[in-house]
Amino acid sequence: MIADTQVAVSGERLTVTYSLHAGPKDALAIAEKATTEQTIEFPPELIGDDGIRDHIFGRIERFEAVEERLHHADISYAVECSAFNLPQLFNLIYGNISLFPQMRVERFALPQSLASVFKGPRFGIAGLRETLAAPKGPLFMTALKPQGLPANRLAAQAYEFARGGLDIVKDDHGLANQPFAPFRERVAQCCDAVARANAETGGNTVYAPMISGPSEQIVEQAFWAKEQGAGALLIAPALIGFDVARRLAQDDALGLPMIGHPAMMGSYVVSPTNGFSHYAMFGQVMRLVGMDVSIFPNFGGRFAFSPGECRSIMAGCTDPMDHFASIVPSPGGGMTFENVPDMARFYGEDVMYLMGGDLHKQAGTLEENCWKLRALANVPDGGEVR
Repeated sequence: MIADTQVAVSGERLTVTYSLHAGPKDALAIAEKATTEQTIEFPPELIGDDGIRDHIFGRIERFEAVEERLHHADISYAVECSAFNLPQLFNLIYGNISLFPQMRVERFALPQSLASVFKGPRFGIAGLRETLAAPKGPLFMTALKPQGLPANRLAAQAYEFARGGLDIVKDDHGLANQPFAPFRERVAQCCDAVARANAETGGNTVYAPMISGPSEQIVEQAFWAKEQGAGALLIAPALIGFDVARRLAQDDALGLPMIGHPAMMGSYVVSPTNGFSHYAMFGQVMRLVGMDVSIFPNFGGRFAFSPGECRSIMAGCTDPMDHFASIVPSPGGGMTFENVPDMARFYGEDVMYLMGGDLHKQAGTLEENCWKLRALANVPDGGEVR
């Protein structure tokens, strides 16, 4: 038995909504296990009626049936258990219980004392529109592909895309520091190409290189890319680490828009009974770590996201969330000219379309196809181009 212990806490608590995929008795038992597994990870019967039990244990604030084998539980945790940093916050929200196959994070709510630790998106929808000089209408992004091209040919693509009026030209997330297109060579040439196109057209296209590689090089890469003229950065938080992504986003000296890529995030969301909801991962988590754009697979593309899941991502990107700015949802993953009108009707204007391969499939030049895309996406109801 542990001797009675008094714990000094503020009384503030963060709350996580979990879905529990079991019958009522088993679901409640899983929720009860989580209250200690996520906190003391110790036999609860060895803790007396003291400060640890009163404050450190998680609390089931709400438990309700949604369906026969689906229940929701709101579990709160003392804010001090988060240690007021991102790795421990994620550990508290979904550490050991990520090994429970019937428990999934649906959403979370932070008290102000914890939310204020994180700056969140620097630009968000409004700031990004100002940066891109695009006050209204959908935004447009493409990726430089395929991996294997040398830097000069990727830069030639970037030039054509910028002349085509796309808002952001990003690296494909698979472009890193490979010998066929080394990071510094590629970034320098692509920055020059986009700047040249902007000078010729009066446009405002931004180039976003992929920031990856060994952890000790991440910050150096980001600042070097900015010095070359990169106007945004492509970040895959699940690859480089969620807190590394946060560190880049919160760096005032860097101060660039962050384009969040979902590489390796699929394992968090593909299970309906485990991991994170699409709302939480592509919306709340992306905002928490400071991404200004959240890329995700569009429904009907080469991945299996449904319209409902895409709609929940849009909500996660834009629902009120403390001081965190709304961010731009960016559907991609097999976007084609054929499905653009349906996407335009579905997503509305506060969206950034990400099209890659289909821009190359069309009969025209890349520049011409970019303008064709812009015109098509701006006619959601089949009327005249806005």
